[in-house]
Amino acid sequence: MAKFAVIETGGKQYKVKEGEKIKVEKLDGETGKSISFDKVLLVAGEKTEIGHPYLKGATVEAVISSVGRSEKKIIFRYHSKTRYRKLKGHRQHYTEVTVGSIKI
Repeated sequence: MAKFAVIETGGKQYKVKEGEKIKVEKLDGETGKSISFDKVLLVAGEKTEIGHPYLKGATVEAVISSVGRSEKKIIFRYHSKTRYRKLKGHRQHYTEVTVGSIKI
């Protein structure tokens, strides 16, 4: 069974495996810099450990591979029969990280 963990960052939860690339909410740091996630909710492998809410001492080490902005999302507001139309766009900042190791 492959080892994986569930981490929390940016108000969202992500299931991560070693060597995997994931896009998370914007984090402070530059490309190539190492980062550690300490809000680990679950670690599964030969033995499964579940935190309440987090596992004490468990970390997920990762390296920032890129920083960018996602594709534009269109926000369009429309009221029929009143000629009301508003168009706005939004591009969310993200940080792509490569998961290195999962430590318990």
